This record gives sequence, structure tokens and C-alpha cells, in this order.
Amino acid sequence: MNTARFAHTASILTNGTVLVAGGQGVSGLSTSAEVYNPSTGLWTTTGNLNTARMFHTQVTLTNGNVLVVGGQGMSGPLSSAEVYDPSTGIWTTTGNMNTVRFQYTASILTNGNVLVVGGQGVNGPLSSAEVYNPSTGLWTTIGNMNTARWGHTASILTNGNVLVVGGQGMSGVFGSAEVYNPSAGRWTIISYMNTARIVHTQVTLTNGNILVAGGQGMSGLYNNAEVYNLSTDFWITTGIVNTARIYHTASILTNGYVLVAGGINGSTALRNAEMYNPSTGLWTATGNMNTARVYHTASILTNGYVLVAGGAITGGITSNSAEIYG
Repeated sequence: MNTARFAHTASILTNGTVLVAGGQGVSGLSTSAEVYNPSTGLWTTTGNLNTARMFHTQVTLTNGNVLVVGGQGMSGPLSSAEVYDPSTGIWTTTGNMNTVRFQYTASILTNGNVLVVGGQGVNGPLSSAEVYNPSTGLWTTIGNMNTARWGHTASILTNGNVLVVGGQGMSGVFGSAEVYNPSAGRWTIISYMNTARIVHTQVTLTNGNILVAGGQGMSGLYNNAEVYNLSTDFWITTGIVNTARIYHTASILTNGYVLVAGGINGSTALRNAEMYNPSTGLWTATGNMNTARVYHTASILTNGYVLVAGGAITGGITSNSAEIYG
């Protein structure tokens, strides 16, 4: 990349290129953004964000524009949001969230709106949630989650609902999970995970089940994983991850396997990667990354390969390197 960064965001644009924005750079928070072209293998600098930020979220909207919102700014948590137009390379401010937040989740709903949930605010963990309407540029507060949490994960279920899992609140790390139904505007508590965890990963498998892996609890880092079955509302422990890790990435490959890469174990950033086979429930080590990294991003390219970019390496050094798995 042209700029070293970690705790940034990345998303695939409609033309198959990858937009990376913000994060912590070598000399502080960054407003820079750049685009990776898989056809040429080159990074091109594009328009700067209006506000420097890290631990924010970024989603590609149904109209092809990209929404960046919230995060940690120079003076604390942010409520600001901005939209990137790939045709002009310009960021335009849009409506502010009703609540400042970072280390939260953002999910694009089936109607094209964006659901933002939880995170950390000025006074700690949040239970609040709100929805962004790209057509109006406005945020609408919806019902609170049952549990305030940050460092949780979220994914869209096959029925269009949103599953939020784990995280940490005022009383510690949670194993709780809840589902948001956009049609009803209601949160429903579901069965608890077998292991309470934070800063784990969560992906929707091709069969509609949900895989949660790694993370940290009250007793340390975890190398376990579990699968949620939507039809039965049960969590089932699956194969042991080879390396306990947090702040890693998880990507669904075209064959349905899940690639987990990087993260940190103790004070050491990780190079290693491993693959989960949903059919067997087993994890298998795969090729190491060239650079150990944590707080990086992983993007699935249109050819099925995975682009890993940036991150921090052991010693707090910020990386501008990128590499491709496939």
C-alpha cells in the first residue's frame, strides 16, 4: 500500500477493486484512502476521508457507493459518517449517527439499509442500535439490544435477520447472543454460546450455519470454535483451532472452507493461517503469510483469492504490506 496502517477498513467495490480507508498510520490517525486493482496489482491513492478514524466500519452500499462511519477519532469516539463515490473518488459527509461509537458492528440489511449495533461510547459499552437509510442520509434509532456490548460480531442470516454474538460489557465477557428481526424491529435472545468470548470472528457458512472461532475470555485466549444451527437454535462445539488468536480475520472461500489468518497471541503478531472444513469440522494448517500481522483486513476478490492488507506487526510497527492467498 502507499500508506502503512492498521485498524483500518476495506471493502470490495462493484468493479472488483478494493477500497481501503483510514486507520492508524505511522504518525497518527489517517485520513488517507487507496484502491487496489487486482488486474494490475497496483495501489492508487484516492480522495482523503474528511475525518481521520480507526476502529470504524465500512460497507459497500447497493448503489455502489461506500459508507464509512464512527470509530475512534483524534478526540475520542465519533458519530460522523461519510460516503465515497467511486466514480469521482470524493468523500461526502452524510448524516451523523445519534450515538458516538467505535469497536461496534455494521451490517447491510436486505433492503439496503445499514444496521449499526453496540460498541464503546463515551461512558462504556452500548446497547443502542440505529439504522442508516442511504436514500435520505439519515439515521434512525431502533430498539436497544438486550445486552450492551463491544468487541462482538454480527452476521446476516439466510432469513435476513442479524445475529449478534459475544462481546464484553460492564460485567465481563459474554456468551450471550441475540437476533434482530428488521421486519418486526425487535431483538430476541437466543441460546448462549458454549464459550463466552470477545474479539473473535464470525462467518455465515454456505449451509446457513454460523461459525465462531477464537477470541478471548476471562481465562485467556481460546483455540476453540463452535457452530450455531439456525434451525435448532443450538451451539455445537466443533474442531479445535490450531492456534489461539484474537483480532484475526476469517474469510469464506469459494469451496465453502473458512480461511483464518493472522491476529495476535499474547504479545506476538501471527503469520500462520489455517482452514476450516465445514463437512468434517476440522482445522488444517495452510501456508503462512509472508508478514505477521494483527488489526489487518482480508477481502475476498472476485476471482476467489483473498487480499490481506496492512496491520500491525510485533513491536507495534505499522505495515504497508499486502499479500494474496489463493
